[in-house]
Parts: sequence; C-alpha cells; structure tokens
Amino acid sequence: MIFQKLRLEDKKIIDELNSKNNRRSTEYCFSDMFNWSDIYNIEFAKCGDFGVFRSGFKEFSYNYPIGSGDIKPVIEQMIEDCKSNNMDFMMIGILEDDKRYLEEIFPGKFEFTTDRDYFDYIYTTESLATLKGKKLHSKRNYINRFKENIKDWVYEDINESNIKECWEMNLKWMEKNFTSKGESLLREQVAVKKAFTYFKEEGLKGGLLRVNGEVIAYTMGIGSTKDTFIVHLEKAFSDIPGAYQMINQQFVLHNCMEYTYINREDDTGDEGLRKAKLSYYPHELLVKYYAKLKV
Repeated sequence: MIFQKLRLEDKKIIDELNSKNNRRSTEYCFSDMFNWSDIYNIEFAKCGDFGVFRSGFKEFSYNYPIGSGDIKPVIEQMIEDCKSNNMDFMMIGILEDDKRYLEEIFPGKFEFTTDRDYFDYIYTTESLATLKGKKLHSKRNYINRFKENIKDWVYEDINESNIKECWEMNLKWMEKNFTSKGESLLREQVAVKKAFTYFKEEGLKGGLLRVNGEVIAYTMGIGSTKDTFIVHLEKAFSDIPGAYQMINQQFVLHNCMEYTYINREDDTGDEGLRKAKLSYYPHELLVKYYAKLKV
C-alpha cells in the first residue's frame, strides 16, 4: 500500500467506497477526515477494492478498511505496512459487526478495547425536528422563549454570500471561549478553518441564525450515507438563551429531513459537551472498538 496525505481529489473514490457500506461513524466520512488531516497527519491508500486511512506521527493507527470484498488480505497488508515502520499495529473505528468478523477471520489475534469518549451520538431526525415528549420539554421551552423574546430572527442556508459572516462570528465565538477551552480550541480551529475554506469542494451543507441582522449561530455537516447526516460543527453565542437549540432544530428542519438519522459526533470526554449531547437523548451511542495486534 502506498499512503499519501489525504487530498481533495480523494473525495470521489472515498465517497464511492463508502457507498458500498452503511457505516454511520465519522471515521469514514471524507470531510471529517480531510478537515482534521493536518492535525492528525491522516493519509489514505487504495488497496484492491478497499481504501485505508492511516494517521499519526510517532506511531500509527489504521481505520478499519472501507469497501467490499475479501478484507482479510487487506488487513494483512496493513499489518505488514505497520511492521515495516517498526510500530505496533492498532486499528480503530471498529463497529460491533466488524469486531465479530475480525474474531472469526483472525481468531485470538487481536485484543479489543473501547473508549467512551469517542462513541458517536446518533439521533433520529424526527426527534431533533419535533422535540416531542417529556424528555425534550426543556428544549421546546428554550425555543419558545427565544421566539417570544426575539422577533427579528431569521434562518438562512450558508452560501457564498454569507459564509464570511459565519467565519467572523466563529472568531468572536473563539475569543469568548478560549479561556475555558484553551489549546484544544486552537487544534479544533485548524479543522474549522479547513471546513470554511473548502465548504463547496467538500460538499458541505450549512445554516445560520441572524438576530437583528447579525449572525449569532451557525452549523455545518454532510450526508455521509443514504440514511445518515453528520453534523461537524455547531457554534452559537451561549449568552443568547435558546440560540443553540434554535440552530440545531432549524438546520434539521431545513436541511436534514431526507435522512433518518443525525450523527452529532463524539464528545471527546468534554463534560459540558457530553451533558449537552445526552440532554437530547440519543437514539444510539455508537460503540467503536480499538483492535491491538497481540504480540
């Protein structure tokens, strides 16, 4: 396998490979991998009818291959690639069915672990659009108060004419949140900037909220499978009550109703983010395994 830095030109082949599966996890979405590729040194290689992501600097991790056909020789090549670089083999993004299959074709060869911080939060589109039920009563209240207190608000799809305003809002948001989030926010900002720069080329969809003409919230994401939309970014000024709840619901209503599920990605162990994502009562926490090759 010949790995090279992930490029925009790889989008077509990666999307084609993903179309053969229905993997709702973020590790197989081109835009997610591309936006974070500079931070995690993400590379891509074609191997037969499969594609493989590799990431890391001093040590590598490999994503479970995407594609169709006999996967065993592909994983064997991945192991050899790792050995040729004198590193221990680790594979990530392994779903339950993948784990069972790996145990079948490589019995006793891998040690499997999980990390709750990187489970994806998957919701039904209907629940985020309607916010029905007692559990989501507080979300409806936030939205109702927003609409009662703020009359001059408007939702817009993000396009070439307003994306610059979203970036300016993002910079203001960063200034307000830097003290609490620090260095992790600087890393995230690299990925955010890439999403803005290549918004059209990546095929992203986005939405924004204006209040009195000013952008106070925005969000971006992409349809990753036939039934799942992944939300990559969502920023709002928290000093405006209901702003987060409004951009969340409005974006789903305007841009995601053709999908059955919404993947709002993981929480990376951030307590505030975890609390916020759990408060929407996900349909599923998508469990993902790490597979370490036993010595």
